[in-house]
Amino acid sequence: MYMSDIELSDKATAALPRHIAIIMDGNGRWAKSRHLPRVEGHRRGAETVRRVVRLCGRIGVEYLTLYAFSAENWNRPKTEVDTLMKYLAHYLKHETEELMNNNVRLETIGHTEKLPQKVQQQLRETKSKLNKNTGLTLVLALSYGARQEITEAVRCIATKAASGEIDPDQIDEKIVSQHLFTAAFPDPELLIRTSGELRLSNFLLWQISYSEFVVSDVHWPEFEESDLMQALEEYAKRHRRFGGL
Repeated sequence: MYMSDIELSDKATAALPRHIAIIMDGNGRWAKSRHLPRVEGHRRGAETVRRVVRLCGRIGVEYLTLYAFSAENWNRPKTEVDTLMKYLAHYLKHETEELMNNNVRLETIGHTEKLPQKVQQQLRETKSKLNKNTGLTLVLALSYGARQEITEAVRCIATKAASGEIDPDQIDEKIVSQHLFTAAFPDPELLIRTSGELRLSNFLLWQISYSEFVVSDVHWPEFEESDLMQALEEYAKRHRRFGGL
């Protein structure tokens, strides 16, 4: 099925989330099931990113956050990490034209200073080329961990309180949110996780407090436009109560 053949229902269009976050899971399992090296799963996963970004831009999603590389992923075998970094640099370089043509702006969250210098340089170049775009904002979570993010926010707020810059009695949820990596973005209304796994994996723990979750059994390399549309149709059926009735 081609992307142009897929359309959302009127209900799903009316309920379209501003911000979708995705835990892209299953690259390794997809490769293993086909007796391929894990890195082939990551390569195919990058193709899925292209499809999903293109579709989100077309239907009017404002923000798309992808969990691309977690803080814990540094513990994977060095050969796999090196290959992931190579693919990331390649994606950023070779997808810039595609992203530009689709009016996509690129942002990142996480400790990108821990990435290889070549990747950091490519990130800066790609961001610079796309920084005037006004369509979808693609947010890549790189070397990211939610617990680390919250801990650093608390430390920063505590330092400001100790110096008198912030009155401790005035610390509220808004102030905490302003000290997170995602301060410039709205919280995700929808979180999608692929590969059937039912865990958050240290991803946006503060920001997804009231997000709707949709779990797809499909491994990320096989996640199609139709799977995203199905998730959006499911989201449109939900009644978001935010703790109320």
